Amino acid sequence: MMRTFVSTQSDAAAVGDLRAWSEQQLIAAAKSGRRAPFGELCERHRKRISCVTRRIIRNREDAEDAAQECFLNAFVHLKDFDGRSQFATWLTRIAINASLMKLRKNRGAREVPMDDSNPSSEPVAQREFRHHAPDPEESCSLRERKRIVKSAISGLRPRARNVVELIHLEERSIRETAQILGISTGAVKARMFQAKIALHRMPLLQSVGS
Repeated sequence: MMRTFVSTQSDAAAVGDLRAWSEQQLIAAAKSGRRAPFGELCERHRKRISCVTRRIIRNREDAEDAAQECFLNAFVHLKDFDGRSQFATWLTRIAINASLMKLRKNRGAREVPMDDSNPSSEPVAQREFRHHAPDPEESCSLRERKRIVKSAISGLRPRARNVVELIHLEERSIRETAQILGISTGAVKARMFQAKIALHRMPLLQSVGS
């Protein structure tokens, strides 16, 4: 799966034994557009990234797709890596975002349209709608509130946003969130507290609560 970036055997021979290269050397070479060095970077971090995606996405195939998407995005945006954080940390953030995006896409695909004409399910759906669903005005209001909240969350700093998305949007526990992000449960709670303060200060959410 991760061999997408590995060049031909002659190319590999031209750059020597990439396994002996330091990570900094590989990054510098990959930034110049050379695929073989980036392929070696993928191999070095493949296990870590696969663990991250599998912790977020319980489906093995979808987790592998998210891992591949992570490496593709990393290759495209490698020029943006400035070295202020470790490469593994930068790559992990991309893996988390790719995994969350995969979950959102899967959740959207599972939604059943209200005008589903399947005769076997239509009567049940109609009864559920009549007895339990909110009226059209309330439904519109709920959708708008969700849209505003998601928009506010997207405006958080990445560290806080990842915690909020995992806990509130993906319904992960504090312990699971800590394992996924590779931080302590105390750090998760601290980031969640900071996120709540930031969200309460946002004009968007102030208008929702009024």
